[in-house]
Amino acid sequence: MNEMTAIQTTLKDWESDQEVRWCPGCGDYAILKAVQRTLPDIGADPATTVFVSGIGCSSRFPYYLESYGFHTIHGRAPAFATGIKLSNPELDVWLITGDGDGMSIGGNHTMHVIRRNLDCQIMLFNNEIYGLTKGQYSPTSRVGTHSPSTPLGSVDRPALPCAFALGAGGRFIARAYDVSKDLPEVLKAAHAHKGAAFVEIFQNCIVYNKDRFDDFTAKANAAANQIWLKDGEPLLFNKGTQGLAMDRDLCGLKVVDVVDGDWEAAGVTVHDVKNRALAHMLVELPFGPFPMALGVIYDDPRPTYDEALLGQDAKAREGKVADLGKLLAKGQTWTVGE
Repeated sequence: MNEMTAIQTTLKDWESDQEVRWCPGCGDYAILKAVQRTLPDIGADPATTVFVSGIGCSSRFPYYLESYGFHTIHGRAPAFATGIKLSNPELDVWLITGDGDGMSIGGNHTMHVIRRNLDCQIMLFNNEIYGLTKGQYSPTSRVGTHSPSTPLGSVDRPALPCAFALGAGGRFIARAYDVSKDLPEVLKAAHAHKGAAFVEIFQNCIVYNKDRFDDFTAKANAAANQIWLKDGEPLLFNKGTQGLAMDRDLCGLKVVDVVDGDWEAAGVTVHDVKNRALAHMLVELPFGPFPMALGVIYDDPRPTYDEALLGQDAKAREGKVADLGKLLAKGQTWTVGE
């Protein structure tokens, strides 16, 4: 868990005095409330909590939380977050980005903050569209998406944020969606992870991509099209009547039927959050033939960038006394007269 002194707060303590300004019905409202409910549960302190964002609808987030916050520049929030964490490692840093901000102009920065394993929480709001700039297709938009920039339908194969994060060396990968009751639990797990914790959150854009995720989030579709992952528990969905099992011929996963609750007889795989190979399979499952994998997909900590760098710096300082005058006089010097 992040090294911090737990204090008691309420949801109200995390609500700023700023008017929340997103389009009515935007999924960002639900995500904001989920975060404001989560922060008291983890004992977070507004005085040591920092939210950092780039540019996009999601990036208004820091204004609405009663904590420290930085609304930075397009795609560069990870660079600011890195500087903040290295300047004061006691701070609890949350990075807010979107599918355009984090996967397009900021893709390089997102990759490196994950690769370096900076101790922070990265929340990527994925609405599969550019909402702030009026509905152009984004890196995660599905093939066939009609938008002002693709009036005949997008032909791009969409990026998969969780696959991207895992491929960049991510040690914590999770998925949820805006109105899910389980989102706070996913955020708690991300916060408990020591290192870069990447959480993709599917978010409904009420104006430009309305109901895009209804195929697995709508109440009528949820049971058959969602699989919530729990470490040490079988990969079951559709009220336990179906599961995911290893297909040895294809070296991947397949859907199997479960009769009378006997998932072991059906060969259903048990989820292991430290199994990187399984994580790769889960994040790349094609939706339709397979359910959408949600929850904590991968969680296997390793030493963090900030610990390593600050430890190296401390070791370099051992036995030395800071002397600016001596440093300036070191080597060749000149005296400039009148």
